[in-house]
Amino acid sequence: MRARVSGETLKTTYSVIIPARNEERNIGHCLQSIDAVDWPDDDVEVLLIDNGSSDATPAIARLHGATVFVRPGDTVAALRNYGAAQSRGEILVFLDADCTVPRTWFREAARYLDTEDVVCFGSPPVVPPDSTWVQRAWYWVRRKEGITDTDWLESMNMFVRRQAFQQVGGFNAALVTCEDYDLSLRLRRLGRLVSDDRIVAVHHGEAASLLHFFRKEHWRALGNLRGLGSHSFQWRELPSVALPIIYCLLVFALAALLLAGAFLPRDLLLYGLAGLLLIWQVPLVVLAFWKIRSSRVVAVSQLYVLFNIYFLARGLASLRWR
Repeated sequence: MRARVSGETLKTTYSVIIPARNEERNIGHCLQSIDAVDWPDDDVEVLLIDNGSSDATPAIARLHGATVFVRPGDTVAALRNYGAAQSRGEILVFLDADCTVPRTWFREAARYLDTEDVVCFGSPPVVPPDSTWVQRAWYWVRRKEGITDTDWLESMNMFVRRQAFQQVGGFNAALVTCEDYDLSLRLRRLGRLVSDDRIVAVHHGEAASLLHFFRKEHWRALGNLRGLGSHSFQWRELPSVALPIIYCLLVFALAALLLAGAFLPRDLLLYGLAGLLLIWQVPLVVLAFWKIRSSRVVAVSQLYVLFNIYFLARGLASLRWR
């Protein structure tokens, strides 16, 4: 991998921009995988934007030939914007420090270099072979199969034309999460966003346990709510806000019914519980079947559990947000 030379004005095709903080366990693997990609070295630059790491992240990145900038205190969106401003590639490639890529990464993405109506391309990162059941089950929700136009792409594996990125003003630096969704909405005004599952990145940092999953979704929900005010209202966003709140209200209704159960006739209590479960849990089972698209009981059960945690985490975040 060729490091960027100070004052160099030559253009490259790809500028890989990686925000990082205390990623010494991951950044070496990430950069090694980029270095192994089958593409000319002088047509790629790698920029690591460090958020004030207290470990060896910047030093490891320099050893692997990346250009390192240190920006403590910035949001991840601001880190990516800074990297884009320092880069010289025609295509801005946003990747996370806990991702790795295959040798074919740039070659698969090159299909879109001359397709000017496509302003952004990539795909949701896959999970590694040694992933936990939580990671594997949730990937069924995140995945996009084949080649398809999409409303948004994740910034863990996102290729954006420089001109389009600059035209929409880059990421919203005020957002702490969901900044990729916000950027995608603005990019869609300029052209197509394409998800192509041949453009592969492997994300090694997906939530591995139920507790980690709950915490991540709670955090993401808070960021999503803050992001709603950063762009015009989108009807497609209403379910992601309303359904978690309805879920939590049904949890409270169940708790109230159980507390009042000692004072209610047995039949009324049973009918009330059955009604709540019918309008609350049955749709989640149906949703799990629809996402898995098979009758595999274990897989559907796992996703059903995750849907309950997802809606609870996001609903609690919505109720406490202000």
